Amino acid sequence: MKLKKVLGLAGLALAATLVLTACGSKKDDNKTLTIGVMTKTDSDQARWDKIEELLKKDGITLKYKEFTDYSQPNKAVANGEVDINAFQHYNFLGNWNKENKENLVAIADTYISPIHLFSGTSQDGKAKYTSVKELPDGAEIAVPNDATNESRALYVLQASGLVTLNVKGDELATKANVSDNPKNIKITEVDASQTARTLTSADAAIVNNSYAIPAKIDYKTSLYKENIDKNSHQWINVLAGKKDWKKSDKADAIKKLVKAYHTDAVKKVIDKTSNGVDVPVW
Repeated sequence: MKLKKVLGLAGLALAATLVLTACGSKKDDNKTLTIGVMTKTDSDQARWDKIEELLKKDGITLKYKEFTDYSQPNKAVANGEVDINAFQHYNFLGNWNKENKENLVAIADTYISPIHLFSGTSQDGKAKYTSVKELPDGAEIAVPNDATNESRALYVLQASGLVTLNVKGDELATKANVSDNPKNIKITEVDASQTARTLTSADAAIVNNSYAIPAKIDYKTSLYKENIDKNSHQWINVLAGKKDWKKSDKADAIKKLVKAYHTDAVKKVIDKTSNGVDVPVW
């Protein structure tokens, strides 16, 4: 009888331990966020390091899943592979939702990254041109071929004075919308990840910063920098997640992540490490 009693107590203790462990695991899981990002630059790494530091007091752990093309991070949020992502602006998110019949939402604003028209380079890396005016008649300019980034690139070409479009504001522009092209610029569409590579063959290219930085493009070769104006809201980068994220088990952790991101400490890191490429907007 005594042995049975001891075994019974041991069984109860084991069961209690398993219950507590399970509860503890669930609690810990709710404090772990997996974030979908593009391949991180040094500046990206520095800001996330600071955010992780700020979140330590709350016991929140951040994990990252890196992607190499723009088509994957939103799918990863939609299918639950990651909790949120941090790689896109409002325009991209809106168009992705329409094309994929999804309803992901912007959780918080982060920064804006004006894009550049970079001069083509010779084999030794020297810029072929020092101003937009120097681009010759018939110059070839490479632009990203996905709808959102190509449209943005075309608006930059218009702002630089190279072409005129017959659309405006946040309307998507395509090559067909070029209504005036006085220098007969040849606009070549390539995958966004390949635009940096075209600089040794094309006369110029519009390269997203997420590809320009890893390619170590010298920003001194920029012929034109996108203006930040009243139409720029669509290009503000965001943290994005599912529509019902506030009802999820990770809601509290996400809110604390946003609070940590929106601090002067993180702003200082961005200002210091991005060399003006990224401009905080909160």
